[in-house]
Amino acid sequence: MSERPRLQALLPWAAGLLLCTAAAAEGVPVVRSAQPLAQAATQLAPASAPATVLQPKTTPGGLTPRSDTTRLQAGQGPQTLLREAEVPPQRLAQTRALLAELKAESTPQQAISIDLPADVLFDFDKAQLRPDAAPSIAKAAELIRSYPQAPITVVGHTDAKGTDAYNDALSLRRAQAVAQALGQQAGRAAQSQGQGKRQPVAPNTTPDGRDDPQGRQLNRRVQILIGLPAGG
Repeated sequence: MSERPRLQALLPWAAGLLLCTAAAAEGVPVVRSAQPLAQAATQLAPASAPATVLQPKTTPGGLTPRSDTTRLQAGQGPQTLLREAEVPPQRLAQTRALLAELKAESTPQQAISIDLPADVLFDFDKAQLRPDAAPSIAKAAELIRSYPQAPITVVGHTDAKGTDAYNDALSLRRAQAVAQALGQQAGRAAQSQGQGKRQPVAPNTTPDGRDDPQGRQLNRRVQILIGLPAGG
């Protein structure tokens, strides 16, 4: 056989080999015919792609992210600082504004906590409310009215100056003065406690041991706690 006819006879075989190689690279199965390549065209059958299954994304620790909005279901405890279920509907907007204005926070026990600076409420070393303390007391009393079933506790705090006995007595007298004023305006009795210097929120001294007047000022405060209702 001459060279030219022999090469022409090999062309169908070479074409089939190239098609098979390309199909294998693409993951496409080749359907082979029983007939010689010269007599039958090679058929390519498209492979069915596997179905894509979306799995929920998980955070480290195996937790599934929650939606941005958390809704309270029946029987759940309060989930937010507002504790909306306790507030009369007509007072919701006002209550949100008061919580923000008074810089309220939530304790681990889910009580609403408000700190009123003692330097605004009282003169130095005194336990009688100053006249200019009235606006702060009025706002706190208004907030308390939004939670008609919640127990109220007023806690006095001092800085680290003075003895423990003196600070305990002064913080209790100041708490009692605020509790009495709140009771008159909100129509609710409140418990009083004096913690003295035992629960500071800022350092009373600088790192090198010097007096820190700004820290001590933050520690002189009266804390108002709006607790959870009984059974809440």
